[in-house]
Amino acid sequence: CYINSEIKPDNTAAEHERILREIESTDTNCIGPTLRSVYDGQEHGLFMEKLDVRIRNHDREIEKMCNHHFQGFVDSITELLKVRGEAQKLKSQVIETNNRLQDDGKELIGSMEELKRCRVQQRNIATTIDKLTHCLPVLEMYSRLQEQMKAKRYYPALRTLEQLEQTCLPRAGQYRFCSIMAENIPKLRTQIRDTAMTQLRDFLESIRKHSDKIGETAIKQRDVHFGSPVSQQDSGIRDVEDDEEDEEVPGAQDLVDFSPVYRCLHIYTVLGLRDTFENYYRKQRRKQARLVLQPHSNMHETLEGYRRYFNQIVGFFVVEDHVLHTTQGLVNRAYVEELWELALSKIVAALRTHSSYCDDPDLVLDLKNLIVLFADTLQGYGFPVSQLFDMLLEMREQYGEILLKRWNVLDQDNFSPIPVSTEQQYRHYTSQFPLQDPELEKLPFPKKFPFSEFVPKVYCQIKEFIYACLKYSEDLHLSSTEVDDMIRKSTNLLLTRTLSHCLQYAIKKKNVGLAELVQVIINTTHLEQSCHFLEEFISNITNVPPDTVNATKLYGTSTFKDARHAAEAEIYTNLNAKIDQFLQLADYNWLAAEQRVGTPLTASDYLIDLIAFLNSTFAVFTNLPGKVAQTACMSTCKHISTSLMQLLIDPEIRQISMGALQQLSADVKECESFARAGPVAGFQGDTLLLAFSDLRQLLDLFTQWDWSTYLADYGKPTCRYLRVNPNTALALLEKMKEMSRKNNVFNFRKMDRDKQKLIDTVIKQLRNLIAGLR
Repeated sequence: CYINSEIKPDNTAAEHERILREIESTDTNCIGPTLRSVYDGQEHGLFMEKLDVRIRNHDREIEKMCNHHFQGFVDSITELLKVRGEAQKLKSQVIETNNRLQDDGKELIGSMEELKRCRVQQRNIATTIDKLTHCLPVLEMYSRLQEQMKAKRYYPALRTLEQLEQTCLPRAGQYRFCSIMAENIPKLRTQIRDTAMTQLRDFLESIRKHSDKIGETAIKQRDVHFGSPVSQQDSGIRDVEDDEEDEEVPGAQDLVDFSPVYRCLHIYTVLGLRDTFENYYRKQRRKQARLVLQPHSNMHETLEGYRRYFNQIVGFFVVEDHVLHTTQGLVNRAYVEELWELALSKIVAALRTHSSYCDDPDLVLDLKNLIVLFADTLQGYGFPVSQLFDMLLEMREQYGEILLKRWNVLDQDNFSPIPVSTEQQYRHYTSQFPLQDPELEKLPFPKKFPFSEFVPKVYCQIKEFIYACLKYSEDLHLSSTEVDDMIRKSTNLLLTRTLSHCLQYAIKKKNVGLAELVQVIINTTHLEQSCHFLEEFISNITNVPPDTVNATKLYGTSTFKDARHAAEAEIYTNLNAKIDQFLQLADYNWLAAEQRVGTPLTASDYLIDLIAFLNSTFAVFTNLPGKVAQTACMSTCKHISTSLMQLLIDPEIRQISMGALQQLSADVKECESFARAGPVAGFQGDTLLLAFSDLRQLLDLFTQWDWSTYLADYGKPTCRYLRVNPNTALALLEKMKEMSRKNNVFNFRKMDRDKQKLIDTVIKQLRNLIAGLR
């Protein structure tokens, strides 16, 4: 609206006209700027004149308009005066009517006031009912909450508390009791949480104390559903009460109330603390697992100690398995498997340690059966138990070692043939040992078995050992071939190590007599012949044919054969030692005078005693195998011959007379008579005499002084003195020369000097012969 104050003169009139139109058409609130533009200019006087002209024009127009409508105005006033009279009359009527109405409406107004008060009361009652409708459920629910808390029904109480907080209290409104309830809700939650945790702790403590009973029940339940292992049926492991077929064995879940776990899990889930609860439960159960897996220091002393240990472990994992399958995620499969892997390693380590202290085979067998039952029970719950069966295979070796250590049958043997006087006694022994001897069957009673008590005892104990190995192999999930191989290897250990050592000890021990050694040979011979019966016995109990490819063969034949050979060698050694004892009694007069031709000589006393001893000894050899007796007899004769030969060439004996050689020849003749008499049957012709042929030819050569024949025929197959060694003959001649030289120092008889020359001549010829042989 701003107008420039410098307006040109020729435009002033037009501008003033515009301003006036603007004033006429503009709201008076906005006219200030317009008038300001007039006063800011220099033509405001002219403008005022124009404004007065315009005002006068408008006044004239207003006057014209009023003159035009005046008559109508006068008529209206006249009509209005008429209406006023009527209005006064109407007013009086209205006042009168109002007074009457007021008088008549006083009672109605009272009724209306009463109605109003009733309506207010009705509204208040409705409001109260509405509020009570929202408050009563709160009070009822709070009362129910208190009853549930009192009855220790904490999970429903927690649900009630949740409903009270989220639904009922917001509807009830802001009341003091609602505020008090709202303030108590966190405290009640804490109380429920703590009480549930207390119940869980009580539950954990209870199952820790009763794990033994839970595990025992689970193992019994396994027996009821699947039957006890074959090995356990024979071991006496099961309690007497297990045999009550009519008694139903309760399940582990029947012995344990798991509601505290479920209740606490639900409560902590509702409280949003499920992870806290899971971690706490798993931590506590891990601690309990470590306690359960720690065996007592004296567990190895009794089977009951092992039983309690296994029952506790089974009880622990039965509880965990039940929790795994009845709760959603409290424990998962990975957690249980991890716990089982930890437990399995500790169980195997504990069993290895404690079983190593055991030296009772019955306890080891019962322990094995208990472990099998333990493993089968846990396997039924889905736990892998292959490590336990691997450990049982390790224990099998320990079991075999214990059996071997306790195996001894020679201490009480009398090394005498078994006498039987009745058929019953005979059948008793033949039932223990598979003797097949038709000749013995035909003999009348009383009669004797060729072997001693050692044979049936060994055979029976070998079978018992095999049975023991079979019992251990039962329920180990082994094939028939594996069982057969295991039994054969264990039996071979028994034969090659334990029995062999027993036999060697019996053979090598001090003061063992020849009769005992003879009996050992007879015994081992019969046991060697029975080995194929043991092969058949093993095949029958394992159902594996003995000719199966790669089947282990029993080493019984070689064991008994080696023992027999050792006994034979010991017989030869003992005989030679006894002969040496007799020979030590020999007291030859090496300077004895030569006997006249035809003078009879008797054998030395020591030799007569030796021959008598040999006759009595070889009489015992009648039951020996022929070759053994013949070898012993031949060995004896050779040893006598060799020993006598050694006496002749002994360097310490420097002089020998012809009389001494004559006495030695008489002793050899006695030995030849012994050999010719045939102390042992089976020799052909004069075979036994060959043992003395070297000595006999040597003595004949000297006593008959047949040097011309010896020297002439030496080296020929037909030589009479074929077995005489020239070196031996030379040594003996030199001893005779020494004897002759000393006798002839002061002897001047021509015959003695001629004999001395002859000896020198023969010595010279022998030396030439020996030199020619080199």
